[in-house]
Amino acid sequence: MSHLVSVSELSELLDAGAPVRVLDVRWRLDKPDGRAEYLDGHVPGAVYVDLGGELADHTVSHRGRHPLPAAADLERSARRWGLHDGDIVVAYDHARGLAAARAWWLLRRAGVDIRVLDGGLPAWVAAGGALETGEVTAPRGDVHLTDSTVGVIDIDEAAAFPEAGVLLDVRAPERYRGDVEPLDPIGGHIPGAVNLPTPVHLADDGTLRHPDELRATFAAAGVTEGTPVAVYCGSGITAAHTALALEEAGIEALVFPGSWSEWSTAPGRPVARGDAPSGIGAAE
Repeated sequence: MSHLVSVSELSELLDAGAPVRVLDVRWRLDKPDGRAEYLDGHVPGAVYVDLGGELADHTVSHRGRHPLPAAADLERSARRWGLHDGDIVVAYDHARGLAAARAWWLLRRAGVDIRVLDGGLPAWVAAGGALETGEVTAPRGDVHLTDSTVGVIDIDEAAAFPEAGVLLDVRAPERYRGDVEPLDPIGGHIPGAVNLPTPVHLADDGTLRHPDELRATFAAAGVTEGTPVAVYCGSGITAAHTALALEEAGIEALVFPGSWSEWSTAPGRPVARGDAPSGIGAAE
């Protein structure tokens, strides 16, 4: 089963009055608060999701820039969004699915039937989909989320992962190499990590590439079905998108949610630099 839903499929669900809840996860690194854009126009019935406030918990320290929310807090947010047990949930954004994938990853682990709108809001608009303005306040839901740690690795497991599988660093090549680091205190990558930037999984229109293409791309990075694979990025957002791409390719992935923002601030962690996974570096 695909974890994506097309514009036409979402339109049919909405027209049929199916039990579907749409989540607008408008967020970008350069503009983390997407509420204004949401108010200007969103998929009819979509509830705005605050990624920084509801899909992360900034009261947690030493776990990177977007620490995972507690299960009880995520459940409280999901009920605010109007979710009920058995609902079909569709998440979208305006940034190629990168933010929506964070909602997909968190809620899927918690037992929710959630899909990502392939191509996001641009695809909806391009297909002539209607837009609604203003705030949508959903009747409070009563969904029950499971408290699951499945699919997550911590910093120590990330350090050891290249010995048993493939650890993917999905940031831009220049950040992986350590040439630049605009967000975190140290540039470079986790020793042993292989660079596979997120955009390689996307077509020009922002939709996810065909599963065959995804499998070929992952195979070139050493990941095939049965290969243990874990993913990290800058702060755990785009890593979820690569986890989504891996799922579409038929490969189960683990995610290190603290990602480079946790690794680069943890005392004594070694840093590799350059194009090679092992790199050249020392403890920082």
